[in-house]
Amino acid sequence: MWMLVMFDLPVSTKEQRKKANQFRHALLDKGFERVQFSVYAKFCTGEAKRKAVLNQIQMVLPRDGKIDILFFTDKQYESVISYHNRLQAPPKNAPKQFQLI
Repeated sequence: MWMLVMFDLPVSTKEQRKKANQFRHALLDKGFERVQFSVYAKFCTGEAKRKAVLNQIQMVLPRDGKIDILFFTDKQYESVISYHNRLQAPPKNAPKQFQLI
């Protein structure tokens, strides 16, 4: 399952920019990858992991701004169509699962 965090945080003052950067760095520290400006994604291996990561995000939410968190399956992630400079990017693949023996 994928978790997508999208946010629009105020950055008018130095303090607001600092808070926005702290949130962004917290997402990176939790294993999220930047998809676009203010859009970050992370693959979660199951429901327990999804809940744990969601709880971690809730603990670092900034006081101001708008944050949306979406969840979707590997199949839905693979069906995303992306363009870069009007050229269609190759389809994204779900990460490979690791098997410990």
